[in-house]
Amino acid sequence: MKSNVVMNFVVDKENSKVLVEREFAAPVANVWSAFTESQILDQWWAPKPWQAKTKSQDFQEGGTWLYSMVGPDGTEHWSLFNYESINPQKSFGGQDAFCDENGVVNPDFPTSNWSNTFSESTNGTTVSIEINYPKTADLEKFLEMGFKEGFTLGLDQLDDLLAA
Repeated sequence: MKSNVVMNFVVDKENSKVLVEREFAAPVANVWSAFTESQILDQWWAPKPWQAKTKSQDFQEGGTWLYSMVGPDGTEHWSLFNYESINPQKSFGGQDAFCDENGVVNPDFPTSNWSNTFSESTNGTTVSIEINYPKTADLEKFLEMGFKEGFTLGLDQLDDLLAA
């Protein structure tokens, strides 16, 4: 059953952060797997017609996820997520950055710190995400790049994947 819950997406410029809350009509274990296993992440993380492609993933504290967003024309944009904290099926957090295909962080783009929390809800699972940026200008840059639209499309794709 597909979720009918509207996603909450709050931009808090005063504190340079974004708060996202989304409910999925699936058990916590399934939603957790979708956020933490590269074979599943690759199916929904990039907004269509783009695709996510994992180069490597080591889901443990101190580990990383190195992946690219691949455009329909083959263009690749690389990102690296450094896992800093993991509480299985409850939360994980870390730092996200743009990088090259070898995981060398691109200093021309801001980094962000993500905190992802998973909890049971009446209809399945609620995922609460807090994304903190070093400064408001960094947050605004991400928003100008279409983060809200792209992330919303990706979460809609996850909703469809979990319903299948």
